[in-house]
Amino acid sequence: QVQLAESGGDSVYAGGSLKLSCVVSGLPFADYCLGWFRQVPGKEREGVAGIDSDGTPAYVDAVKGRFTISRDNAKNTLYLQMNSLKPEDTAIYYCAADLFPTLRGWRHFNYWGQGTQVTVSS
Repeated sequence: QVQLAESGGDSVYAGGSLKLSCVVSGLPFADYCLGWFRQVPGKEREGVAGIDSDGTPAYVDAVKGRFTISRDNAKNTLYLQMNSLKPEDTAIYYCAADLFPTLRGWRHFNYWGQGTQVTVSS
């Protein structure tokens, strides 16, 4: 059974930093593409960052230069370091897995965690 468990969400002021973690079990972690998504009430879930099995990252423009996605295959853990946070980054953040080694599009992710709340105040 595939399980993803996020942690690290919190409330911070604008300009602050947070690091999210996601522990993954039930699949060969090192073999697959992983990603971070976020969702605001009333809006669709959106992809934020993805990372291939070889560690190649990809980001949406809204977070480039501020967020860093990384993975520790020895710990089966995915990370998202978020710096220079803005109020518009407020959302529930989800980690996700796509059973494919490279990022092929946000719609292909089909395993999800429960989410962790990030709130950024101005």
